[in-house]
Amino acid sequence: MNKQNRIPLYEALIEHNQKKTISFHVPGHKSGAIFHQQAQTIFQDILKMDATELTGLDDLHSPEGVIKEAEELLADLYQVKKSFFLINGSTVGNLAMILSVCEKDDVILVQRNCHKSVLNALKLAKARPVFLEPDYHQDWKTATGVSKEIVGKAISLYPKAKAMILTYPNYYGMVYDLKSVIDLAHLHNIPVLVDEAHGPHFIIGEPFPASAIQLGADMVVQSAHKTLPAMTMGSYLHINSERIYINRVREYLQILQSSSPSYVIMASLDLARNYLATYEQRDIAYLQREIAHFKKELSTIQSIKVLEYPDSLGDTLKVTIQSRSKLSGFELQKRFEEMGIYTELADPFNVLLVLPLLKENQDYPFLEASRKIKAALADVPIHPLEEQLNIYTGTISELSIPYDKLSDVKKEAVVISEAAGHVCGETIIPYPPGIPLLLIGELITEEKINQLIQLMNTGARFQGGSFLDKNLIHIIRTS
Repeated sequence: MNKQNRIPLYEALIEHNQKKTISFHVPGHKSGAIFHQQAQTIFQDILKMDATELTGLDDLHSPEGVIKEAEELLADLYQVKKSFFLINGSTVGNLAMILSVCEKDDVILVQRNCHKSVLNALKLAKARPVFLEPDYHQDWKTATGVSKEIVGKAISLYPKAKAMILTYPNYYGMVYDLKSVIDLAHLHNIPVLVDEAHGPHFIIGEPFPASAIQLGADMVVQSAHKTLPAMTMGSYLHINSERIYINRVREYLQILQSSSPSYVIMASLDLARNYLATYEQRDIAYLQREIAHFKKELSTIQSIKVLEYPDSLGDTLKVTIQSRSKLSGFELQKRFEEMGIYTELADPFNVLLVLPLLKENQDYPFLEASRKIKAALADVPIHPLEEQLNIYTGTISELSIPYDKLSDVKKEAVVISEAAGHVCGETIIPYPPGIPLLLIGELITEEKINQLIQLMNTGARFQGGSFLDKNLIHIIRTS
Protein backbone atom coordinates (compact mmCIF):
# COMPACT_ATOMS: atom_id res chain seq x y z
CA MET A 1 0.00 0.00 0.00
CA ASN A 2 1.22 3.52 -0.81
CA LYS A 3 2.29 4.97 2.55
CA GLN A 4 0.76 8.33 1.54
CA ASN A 5 -2.65 6.70 1.94
CA ARG A 6 -2.05 6.71 5.69
CA ILE A 7 -3.53 9.54 7.80
CA PRO A 8 -1.85 8.66 11.11
CA LEU A 9 -2.87 11.54 13.36
CA TYR A 10 -6.47 11.59 12.16
CA GLU A 11 -6.68 7.80 12.49
CA ALA A 12 -5.31 7.96 16.05
CA LEU A 13 -7.94 10.54 17.04
CA ILE A 14 -10.72 8.38 15.60
CA GLU A 15 -9.39 5.34 17.44
CA HIS A 16 -9.22 7.30 20.70
CA ASN A 17 -12.82 8.50 20.29
CA GLN A 18 -14.07 4.97 19.69
CA LYS A 19 -12.79 3.93 23.12
CA LYS A 20 -15.59 6.04 24.67
CA THR A 21 -13.22 7.36 27.32
CA ILE A 22 -14.16 9.53 30.32
CA SER A 23 -12.20 12.79 30.35
CA PHE A 24 -10.53 14.07 33.50
CA HIS A 25 -8.09 16.18 31.49
CA VAL A 26 -8.17 19.44 29.56
CA PRO A 27 -9.86 20.92 27.54
CA GLY A 28 -12.74 21.93 29.75
CA HIS A 29 -15.50 20.92 27.36
CA LYS A 30 -14.64 17.25 28.14
CA SER A 31 -14.82 15.94 24.57
CA GLY A 32 -17.95 18.00 23.96
CA ALA A 33 -19.93 16.80 27.00
CA ILE A 34 -19.91 20.28 28.56
CA PHE A 35 -20.61 23.09 26.14
CA HIS A 36 -22.97 25.99 25.56
CA GLN A 37 -26.35 24.37 24.98
CA GLN A 38 -27.21 26.63 22.06
CA ALA A 39 -24.16 25.45 20.08
CA GLN A 40 -23.63 21.94 21.39
CA THR A 41 -25.34 20.19 18.50
CA ILE A 42 -23.27 22.08 15.94
CA PHE A 43 -19.94 21.64 17.74
CA GLN A 44 -20.26 18.19 19.30
CA ASP A 45 -18.64 16.13 16.53
CA ILE A 46 -15.62 18.38 16.14
CA LEU A 47 -15.17 18.72 19.92
CA LYS A 48 -14.63 14.96 20.14
CA MET A 49 -11.49 15.54 18.06
CA ASP A 50 -10.33 18.48 20.18
CA ALA A 51 -7.96 16.50 22.37
CA THR A 52 -4.69 17.10 24.21
CA GLU A 53 -1.35 15.28 24.58
CA LEU A 54 -2.78 11.94 25.70
CA THR A 55 -1.21 8.49 25.44
CA GLY A 56 -1.27 7.51 21.77
CA LEU A 57 -1.84 11.05 20.50
CA ASP A 58 1.77 12.27 20.66
CA ASP A 59 3.13 15.78 21.33
CA LEU A 60 3.69 18.41 18.62
CA HIS A 61 6.70 19.87 20.46
CA SER A 62 8.40 16.50 20.98
CA PRO A 63 6.86 14.13 18.44
CA GLU A 64 7.66 10.45 18.72
CA GLY A 65 4.47 8.77 17.46
CA VAL A 66 1.62 9.68 15.12
CA ILE A 67 2.54 13.37 14.78
CA LYS A 68 6.11 12.39 13.92
CA GLU A 69 4.79 9.96 11.32
CA ALA A 70 2.42 12.56 9.89
CA GLU A 71 5.22 15.12 9.55
CA GLU A 72 7.48 12.51 7.93
CA LEU A 73 4.76 11.75 5.38
CA LEU A 74 4.54 15.48 4.68
CA ALA A 75 8.30 15.72 4.15
CA ASP A 76 8.16 12.67 1.88
CA LEU A 77 5.40 14.20 -0.23
CA TYR A 78 7.28 17.48 -0.70
CA GLN A 79 10.68 15.72 -0.98
CA VAL A 80 12.39 17.87 1.67
CA LYS A 81 14.74 17.20 4.58
CA LYS A 82 12.23 18.10 7.29
CA SER A 83 8.64 19.34 7.54
CA PHE A 84 6.72 20.80 10.48
CA PHE A 85 3.02 21.24 11.18
CA LEU A 86 2.16 24.83 12.12
CA ILE A 87 -0.95 25.59 14.18
CA ASN A 88 -0.46 29.37 14.34
CA GLY A 89 -0.62 29.92 10.59
CA SER A 90 2.11 30.94 8.18
CA THR A 91 2.69 33.91 10.47
CA VAL A 92 4.47 31.70 13.00
CA GLY A 93 6.30 29.97 10.18
CA ASN A 94 7.66 33.27 8.88
CA LEU A 95 8.66 34.32 12.41
CA ALA A 96 10.51 31.06 13.13
CA MET A 97 12.03 30.90 9.64
CA ILE A 98 13.55 34.39 9.85
CA LEU A 99 14.56 34.35 13.52
CA SER A 100 16.41 31.08 12.95
CA VAL A 101 18.77 32.58 10.33
CA CYS A 102 19.52 36.09 11.55
CA GLU A 103 20.67 38.04 14.58
CA LYS A 104 20.86 41.68 15.60
CA ASP A 105 22.17 43.99 12.86
CA ASP A 106 22.40 41.20 10.26
CA VAL A 107 21.66 42.43 6.74
CA ILE A 108 18.64 40.63 5.27
CA LEU A 109 17.51 41.18 1.68
CA VAL A 110 13.70 41.41 1.61
CA GLN A 111 11.21 41.54 -1.24
CA ARG A 112 9.32 44.77 -0.48
CA ASN A 113 5.81 43.41 -1.11
CA CYS A 114 6.02 40.92 1.74
CA HIS A 115 3.48 39.96 4.39
CA LYS A 116 3.49 41.93 7.63
CA SER A 117 4.64 38.84 9.56
CA VAL A 118 7.97 39.00 7.68
CA LEU A 119 8.50 42.56 8.92
CA ASN A 120 7.47 41.61 12.44
CA ALA A 121 10.09 38.85 12.42
CA LEU A 122 12.79 41.26 11.26
CA LYS A 123 11.75 43.70 13.96
CA LEU A 124 11.94 41.00 16.64
CA ALA A 125 15.38 39.98 15.40
CA LYS A 126 16.49 43.65 15.26
CA ALA A 127 17.88 42.81 11.84
CA ARG A 128 18.83 45.34 9.18
CA PRO A 129 16.39 44.83 6.31
CA VAL A 130 17.30 45.94 2.81
CA PHE A 131 14.12 46.22 0.73
CA LEU A 132 14.03 45.19 -2.92
CA GLU A 133 11.23 46.88 -4.84
CA PRO A 134 9.39 44.30 -7.00
CA ASP A 135 8.44 44.65 -10.63
CA TYR A 136 5.03 46.12 -11.38
CA HIS A 137 2.61 44.75 -13.96
CA GLN A 138 0.77 47.62 -15.63
CA ASP A 139 -2.16 45.56 -16.95
CA TRP A 140 -2.81 43.85 -13.61
CA LYS A 141 -1.94 47.05 -11.72
CA THR A 142 -0.13 45.12 -9.03
CA ALA A 143 3.39 44.34 -7.85
CA THR A 144 4.76 40.94 -8.88
CA GLY A 145 8.21 39.64 -7.86
CA VAL A 146 11.82 40.76 -7.77
CA SER A 147 14.05 40.50 -10.82
CA LYS A 148 17.40 38.75 -11.05
CA GLU A 149 18.91 42.15 -11.92
CA ILE A 150 17.82 43.88 -8.71
CA VAL A 151 18.92 40.86 -6.66
CA GLY A 152 22.35 40.94 -8.30
CA LYS A 153 22.66 44.65 -7.59
CA ALA A 154 21.61 44.16 -3.96
CA ILE A 155 24.13 41.36 -3.42
CA SER A 156 26.93 43.51 -4.87
CA LEU A 157 25.95 46.35 -2.49
CA TYR A 158 25.48 44.04 0.51
CA PRO A 159 27.80 41.04 -0.03
CA LYS A 160 27.57 40.04 3.66
CA ALA A 161 23.78 39.57 3.57
CA LYS A 162 22.79 36.65 5.82
CA ALA A 163 19.62 35.67 3.96
CA MET A 164 17.10 36.63 1.31
CA ILE A 165 13.35 36.60 1.95
CA LEU A 166 11.02 36.30 -1.03
CA THR A 167 7.28 35.99 -1.64
CA TYR A 168 6.10 33.53 -4.29
CA PRO A 169 3.51 33.59 -5.74
CA ASN A 170 2.04 37.01 -5.07
CA TYR A 171 -1.49 37.21 -3.65
CA TYR A 172 -2.98 37.14 -7.14
CA GLY A 173 -1.18 33.93 -8.08
CA MET A 174 1.43 35.60 -10.30
CA VAL A 175 4.89 34.05 -10.40
CA TYR A 176 8.31 35.12 -11.68
CA ASP A 177 11.71 33.62 -12.49
CA LEU A 178 12.37 32.46 -8.94
CA LYS A 179 14.92 29.82 -9.93
CA SER A 180 17.33 32.38 -11.39
CA VAL A 181 17.08 34.47 -8.23
CA ILE A 182 17.66 31.43 -5.99
CA ASP A 183 20.60 30.24 -8.07
CA LEU A 184 22.19 33.70 -7.92
CA ALA A 185 21.78 33.87 -4.14
CA HIS A 186 23.28 30.41 -3.74
CA LEU A 187 26.35 31.43 -5.77
CA HIS A 188 27.05 33.77 -2.86
CA ASN A 189 26.00 31.17 -0.25
CA ILE A 190 22.97 33.23 0.76
CA PRO A 191 20.06 31.06 1.95
CA VAL A 192 16.72 31.84 0.35
CA LEU A 193 13.59 31.79 2.51
CA VAL A 194 10.28 31.81 0.67
CA ASP A 195 6.85 32.77 1.93
CA GLU A 196 4.85 30.46 -0.34
CA ALA A 197 1.66 30.91 1.64
CA HIS A 198 -0.50 30.67 -1.46
CA GLY A 199 1.31 27.79 -3.18
CA PRO A 200 1.10 24.56 -1.14
CA HIS A 201 -0.65 22.87 -4.07
CA PHE A 202 2.05 23.71 -6.63
CA ILE A 203 3.74 20.33 -6.22
CA ILE A 204 0.84 18.80 -8.16
CA GLY A 205 2.62 20.01 -11.30
CA GLU A 206 1.03 21.40 -14.46
CA PRO A 207 -1.05 23.45 -14.91
CA PHE A 208 0.37 24.94 -11.70
CA PRO A 209 3.77 26.64 -11.54
CA ALA A 210 6.71 24.88 -9.93
CA SER A 211 6.92 25.13 -6.14
CA ALA A 212 9.67 27.19 -4.49
CA ILE A 213 10.78 23.87 -2.99
CA GLN A 214 11.29 22.36 -6.45
CA LEU A 215 13.15 25.52 -7.51
CA GLY A 216 15.71 25.12 -4.72
CA ALA A 217 14.58 27.42 -1.90
CA ASP A 218 16.26 26.60 1.41
CA MET A 219 13.21 27.05 3.63
CA VAL A 220 9.55 27.46 2.65
CA VAL A 221 6.39 28.32 4.56
CA GLN A 222 2.97 27.40 3.13
CA SER A 223 -0.56 28.18 4.28
CA ALA A 224 -2.26 24.82 3.82
CA HIS A 225 -5.55 26.44 4.82
CA LYS A 226 -5.45 28.90 1.93
CA THR A 227 -5.76 26.50 -1.01
CA LEU A 228 -5.84 22.99 0.48
CA PRO A 229 -8.80 21.60 2.44
CA ALA A 230 -7.30 22.39 5.85
CA MET A 231 -8.62 24.43 8.76
CA THR A 232 -7.76 28.09 9.29
CA MET A 233 -4.35 28.55 10.95
CA GLY A 234 -3.10 25.23 9.58
CA SER A 235 0.23 25.66 7.75
CA TYR A 236 3.44 23.85 6.84
CA LEU A 237 7.13 24.71 7.18
CA HIS A 238 9.70 22.86 5.06
CA ILE A 239 13.50 22.74 5.38
CA ASN A 240 15.11 21.98 2.07
CA SER A 241 18.90 22.36 2.44
CA GLU A 242 21.99 22.01 4.62
CA ARG A 243 22.21 25.81 4.91
CA ILE A 244 19.45 25.69 7.54
CA TYR A 245 19.97 24.48 11.12
CA ILE A 246 16.95 22.29 11.82
CA ASN A 247 17.35 22.37 15.60
CA ARG A 248 17.34 26.16 15.63
CA VAL A 249 14.12 26.25 13.62
CA ARG A 250 12.59 23.65 15.96
CA GLU A 251 13.61 25.71 19.00
CA TYR A 252 11.89 28.84 17.69
CA LEU A 253 8.75 26.90 16.80
CA GLN A 254 8.62 25.63 20.39
CA ILE A 255 9.01 29.19 21.68
CA LEU A 256 6.48 30.78 19.35
CA GLN A 257 3.75 28.17 18.98
CA SER A 258 1.13 27.37 21.58
CA SER A 259 2.07 24.73 24.15
CA SER A 260 -1.53 23.52 23.76
CA PRO A 261 -1.72 22.93 20.01
CA SER A 262 -5.06 22.28 18.36
CA TYR A 263 -5.45 18.62 17.46
CA VAL A 264 -8.34 19.58 15.19
CA ILE A 265 -6.06 21.83 13.14
CA MET A 266 -3.27 19.24 13.12
CA ALA A 267 -5.65 16.49 12.00
CA SER A 268 -6.86 18.74 9.18
CA LEU A 269 -3.22 19.23 8.12
CA ASP A 270 -2.75 15.46 8.06
CA LEU A 271 -5.92 15.08 5.98
CA ALA A 272 -4.92 17.90 3.61
CA ARG A 273 -1.55 16.23 2.99
CA ASN A 274 -3.34 12.98 2.15
CA TYR A 275 -5.80 14.83 -0.11
CA LEU A 276 -2.89 16.37 -2.01
CA ALA A 277 -0.90 13.12 -2.15
CA THR A 278 -3.82 11.29 -3.73
CA TYR A 279 -4.55 13.99 -6.33
CA GLU A 280 -4.49 12.31 -9.75
CA GLN A 281 -4.29 13.30 -13.39
CA ARG A 282 -8.02 12.83 -13.88
CA ASP A 283 -8.61 15.25 -11.00
CA ILE A 284 -6.42 17.83 -12.74
CA ALA A 285 -8.34 17.40 -15.99
CA TYR A 286 -11.68 17.77 -14.20
CA LEU A 287 -10.51 20.86 -12.30
CA GLN A 288 -9.25 22.52 -15.47
CA ARG A 289 -12.56 21.92 -17.26
CA GLU A 290 -14.59 23.34 -14.37
CA ILE A 291 -12.43 26.46 -14.07
CA ALA A 292 -12.31 27.05 -17.83
CA HIS A 293 -16.11 26.91 -18.01
CA PHE A 294 -16.43 29.30 -15.05
CA LYS A 295 -14.03 31.81 -16.60
CA LYS A 296 -15.82 31.54 -19.93
CA GLU A 297 -19.12 32.44 -18.23
CA LEU A 298 -17.50 35.42 -16.51
CA SER A 299 -15.94 36.60 -19.77
CA THR A 300 -19.41 37.20 -21.23
CA ILE A 301 -19.94 40.06 -18.75
CA GLN A 302 -18.99 43.24 -20.60
CA SER A 303 -18.26 45.44 -17.58
CA ILE A 304 -15.46 43.23 -16.25
CA LYS A 305 -12.35 41.58 -17.65
CA VAL A 306 -11.01 38.21 -16.53
CA LEU A 307 -7.25 38.72 -16.39
CA GLU A 308 -4.89 36.16 -17.89
CA TYR A 309 -1.42 35.51 -16.52
CA PRO A 310 1.59 36.77 -18.49
CA ASP A 311 2.89 33.87 -20.60
CA SER A 312 0.08 31.79 -19.04
CA LEU A 313 2.22 31.27 -15.91
CA GLY A 314 0.27 31.56 -12.68
CA ASP A 315 -1.97 29.83 -10.19
CA THR A 316 -5.02 28.26 -11.80
CA LEU A 317 -6.93 28.51 -8.50
CA LYS A 318 -6.84 32.30 -8.61
CA VAL A 319 -9.20 34.28 -10.83
CA THR A 320 -8.76 38.05 -10.94
CA ILE A 321 -11.60 40.18 -12.24
CA GLN A 322 -10.77 43.72 -13.34
CA SER A 323 -13.31 46.49 -13.63
CA ARG A 324 -14.12 47.85 -17.07
CA SER A 325 -16.59 50.33 -15.65
CA LYS A 326 -16.61 53.32 -13.29
CA LEU A 327 -16.88 50.91 -10.38
CA SER A 328 -13.72 50.30 -8.39
CA GLY A 329 -12.69 46.82 -7.31
CA PHE A 330 -14.06 47.58 -3.84
CA GLU A 331 -17.43 48.59 -5.32
CA LEU A 332 -17.52 45.41 -7.40
CA GLN A 333 -16.81 43.37 -4.30
CA LYS A 334 -19.66 45.08 -2.43
CA ARG A 335 -22.09 44.31 -5.26
CA PHE A 336 -21.02 40.67 -5.27
CA GLU A 337 -21.53 40.44 -1.51
CA GLU A 338 -25.06 41.77 -1.89
CA MET A 339 -25.68 38.71 -4.10
CA GLY A 340 -24.09 36.35 -1.56
CA ILE A 341 -20.75 36.04 -3.39
CA TYR A 342 -17.88 36.67 -0.96
CA THR A 343 -14.45 37.13 -2.54
CA GLU A 344 -10.92 37.02 -1.12
CA LEU A 345 -9.97 40.66 -1.62
CA ALA A 346 -10.44 43.78 -3.66
CA ASP A 347 -8.11 46.61 -4.68
CA PRO A 348 -8.85 49.85 -6.55
CA PHE A 349 -9.10 47.97 -9.85
CA ASN A 350 -9.56 44.25 -9.21
CA VAL A 351 -11.43 41.58 -7.29
CA LEU A 352 -9.72 38.29 -6.47
CA LEU A 353 -11.52 34.94 -6.31
CA VAL A 354 -9.82 31.90 -4.76
CA LEU A 355 -11.20 28.68 -6.25
CA PRO A 356 -11.31 25.23 -4.63
CA LEU A 357 -8.89 22.41 -5.45
CA LEU A 358 -11.62 20.09 -6.68
CA LYS A 359 -11.27 16.39 -7.34
CA GLU A 360 -13.17 14.54 -10.04
CA ASN A 361 -16.97 14.65 -9.60
CA GLN A 362 -16.87 17.12 -6.70
CA ASP A 363 -19.49 19.78 -7.30
CA TYR A 364 -19.03 23.50 -6.68
CA PRO A 365 -21.64 26.17 -7.53
CA PHE A 366 -19.64 27.89 -10.27
CA LEU A 367 -22.65 28.30 -12.54
CA GLU A 368 -24.75 29.81 -9.76
CA ALA A 369 -21.91 32.17 -8.88
CA SER A 370 -21.43 33.36 -12.47
CA ARG A 371 -25.16 34.00 -12.81
CA LYS A 372 -25.21 36.03 -9.60
CA ILE A 373 -22.17 38.05 -10.66
CA LYS A 374 -23.85 38.67 -14.01
CA ALA A 375 -27.01 39.83 -12.23
CA ALA A 376 -25.01 42.10 -9.91
CA LEU A 377 -23.50 43.88 -12.92
CA ALA A 378 -26.53 43.85 -15.23
CA ASP A 379 -26.98 47.63 -15.10
CA VAL A 380 -23.28 48.55 -15.25
CA PRO A 381 -22.06 50.09 -18.55
CA ILE A 382 -18.51 49.75 -19.86
CA HIS A 383 -16.29 52.67 -18.91
CA PRO A 384 -12.65 51.70 -18.37
CA LEU A 385 -10.97 53.12 -15.29
CA GLU A 386 -8.52 55.74 -16.44
CA GLU A 387 -6.61 56.42 -13.25
CA GLN A 388 -2.99 55.31 -13.46
CA LEU A 389 -0.19 55.42 -10.90
CA ASN A 390 3.45 55.96 -11.73
CA ILE A 391 5.09 52.98 -10.04
CA TYR A 392 8.86 52.96 -9.73
CA THR A 393 10.60 49.58 -9.68
CA GLY A 394 14.16 48.40 -9.28
CA THR A 395 14.91 50.44 -6.17
CA ILE A 396 16.86 49.21 -3.16
CA SER A 397 16.26 50.90 0.19
CA GLU A 398 16.77 50.66 3.92
CA LEU A 399 14.87 52.06 6.86
CA SER A 400 15.84 55.63 7.67
CA ILE A 401 15.69 54.75 11.36
CA PRO A 402 16.67 51.20 12.39
CA TYR A 403 14.32 49.03 14.44
CA ASP A 404 16.28 49.32 17.69
CA LYS A 405 16.04 53.13 17.60
CA LEU A 406 12.32 53.37 16.85
CA SER A 407 11.20 53.04 20.47
CA ASP A 408 12.77 56.40 21.39
CA VAL A 409 11.41 58.57 18.58
CA LYS A 410 8.94 61.45 18.81
CA LYS A 411 5.90 61.32 16.55
CA GLU A 412 3.33 63.77 15.37
CA ALA A 413 0.33 63.67 13.06
CA VAL A 414 0.43 65.67 9.83
CA VAL A 415 -1.91 66.04 6.88
CA ILE A 416 -1.37 63.11 4.51
CA SER A 417 -0.67 65.32 1.49
CA GLU A 418 2.19 66.99 3.40
CA ALA A 419 3.87 63.79 4.62
CA ALA A 420 6.19 63.10 1.67
CA GLY A 421 9.82 63.58 2.58
CA HIS A 422 9.26 62.73 6.25
CA VAL A 423 10.02 59.47 8.04
CA CYS A 424 6.90 57.38 8.58
CA GLY A 425 5.83 56.98 12.21
CA GLU A 426 3.49 54.00 11.75
CA THR A 427 3.06 50.96 9.57
CA ILE A 428 0.01 51.15 7.32
CA ILE A 429 -1.25 47.91 5.84
CA PRO A 430 -4.14 47.48 3.37
CA TYR A 431 -5.79 44.28 4.60
CA PRO A 432 -6.23 42.03 2.79
CA PRO A 433 -3.67 41.34 1.35
CA GLY A 434 -1.62 42.25 4.44
CA ILE A 435 1.25 43.75 2.44
CA PRO A 436 2.45 46.99 4.08
CA LEU A 437 2.16 50.13 2.01
CA LEU A 438 4.19 52.24 4.45
CA LEU A 439 6.65 51.02 7.07
CA ILE A 440 7.50 52.68 10.34
CA GLY A 441 10.99 54.10 10.03
CA GLU A 442 11.05 54.43 6.23
CA LEU A 443 11.11 57.60 4.17
CA ILE A 444 7.68 58.51 2.80
CA THR A 445 7.73 59.11 -0.94
CA GLU A 446 5.28 61.07 -3.06
CA GLU A 447 4.45 57.83 -4.87
CA LYS A 448 3.44 56.07 -1.63
CA ILE A 449 1.27 59.02 -0.62
CA ASN A 450 -0.51 58.90 -3.99
CA GLN A 451 -1.12 55.17 -3.57
CA LEU A 452 -2.45 55.70 -0.04
CA ILE A 453 -4.84 58.45 -1.14
CA GLN A 454 -6.09 56.31 -4.02
CA LEU A 455 -6.69 53.34 -1.70
CA MET A 456 -8.56 55.53 0.76
CA ASN A 457 -10.69 57.09 -1.98
CA THR A 458 -11.70 53.71 -3.39
CA GLY A 459 -12.69 52.14 -0.07
CA ALA A 460 -9.72 50.08 1.12
CA ARG A 461 -9.55 48.76 4.69
CA PHE A 462 -6.38 49.22 6.71
CA GLN A 463 -4.54 47.87 9.70
CA GLY A 464 -2.57 50.70 11.30
CA GLY A 465 -3.06 54.30 10.26
CA SER A 466 -5.04 55.27 13.34
CA PHE A 467 -5.84 58.77 12.04
CA LEU A 468 -6.43 58.07 8.36
CA ASP A 469 -10.12 58.85 8.82
CA LYS A 470 -9.05 62.40 9.81
CA ASN A 471 -6.75 62.62 6.77
CA LEU A 472 -3.69 62.47 9.05
CA ILE A 473 -0.61 60.25 9.22
CA HIS A 474 2.03 59.88 11.91
CA ILE A 475 5.56 60.99 11.07
CA ILE A 476 8.75 60.92 13.09
CA ARG A 477 10.38 64.21 13.96
CA THR A 478 14.08 63.78 13.18
CA SER A 479 15.14 67.23 14.37
